[in-house]
Amino acid sequence: MPAPRLEISHIVKDFGGRRVVDDVSLTVMPGQVTCLLGPSGCGKSTTLRIIAGVEKQSSGTILVDGKMVCDGDVSLPPEERHIGLMFQDFALFPHLTVGQNVAFGLQSRKATDRVHALLAKVGMSAHINDYPHQLSGGEQQRIALARALAPRPRIMLMDEPFSGLDDRLRDDIRDETLEVLKSEGTAVLLVTHEPGEAMRMADEIALMRNGKIVQRGAPYNIYNTPKDKAAAAFFSDINVLKGKVQGALTDTPFGQFLAPGVPDGTEVDIVIRPQHLKIDFDRGGRGPNPTPEDGTAARGVVERARFMGASSLVEFRMDFDGSILKAVVPSVFLPKPGMPLWLMIRRDRCFVFPRTGS
Repeated sequence: MPAPRLEISHIVKDFGGRRVVDDVSLTVMPGQVTCLLGPSGCGKSTTLRIIAGVEKQSSGTILVDGKMVCDGDVSLPPEERHIGLMFQDFALFPHLTVGQNVAFGLQSRKATDRVHALLAKVGMSAHINDYPHQLSGGEQQRIALARALAPRPRIMLMDEPFSGLDDRLRDDIRDETLEVLKSEGTAVLLVTHEPGEAMRMADEIALMRNGKIVQRGAPYNIYNTPKDKAAAAFFSDINVLKGKVQGALTDTPFGQFLAPGVPDGTEVDIVIRPQHLKIDFDRGGRGPNPTPEDGTAARGVVERARFMGASSLVEFRMDFDGSILKAVVPSVFLPKPGMPLWLMIRRDRCFVFPRTGS
């Protein structure tokens, strides 16, 4: 098995008595894309700057291909770490042509061949003599990628690199960038606050909160097995039912939910995403019969319904406590406000978490 390309261990960073990076550890393998995902201010960009060498950690170690580049005593300067950087502003030199931008920092006699090969790879060969101001945002992003890859960095650090792009271009540019990075075998650490971007690009997601990595895993796993309510809510809207555990079960208007291993008397939040609610019609005040998969139906009254394109979002005020639950329904489903309907909750799509203060 290959050794990690990047290995950071127990990184801590304090600013003015405040801990902004708190015991962060992760590894990135050659050719792997890992995403640091989290809200603004959670410490992800600071972690990236520490790896790049433009910030110094308070404690912890960083290894590149098994070689120590930074610990409490040693700290290699950024130019000796073989790490490429891409930021949201692209930072192209306005007075240099596309070709000169890509070649910047290359010393070898084969620099011209490398420039031509990279511009071909990103589909920008025809623009080699253009200047950055003559390019669109998407084209500038491609040039920034080619320039960052030109010295063949072992690791590419990317800080919100697509946030300045038009929404219509963003997905195409992400996919093209990912293809180029994979073909180069570069280990990539991408910082973003957008769950969709992380899910689209990453082999592994490290979810950060308050300076810590709170959960790591493949996108499918981290989405479908969130560690807590906040992790589930970061990836999508959620509905929350409240209950109390008794005998490893929680009673709700939707029937009982399993809560294995949770002590009796513990208050819990039962979390379900809007797309996993099932809707049935009212039959003279009666709903569908209970099933093992969906439990007991509970009645609600439509508050509003909005068409979202591929789906419809329907909000219900529930009879049992007046709370609002949201359901996402494929295609067009726009019941009128005041219409009674019955909701059921898929047991295999629920998460039960002990309630916290948040």
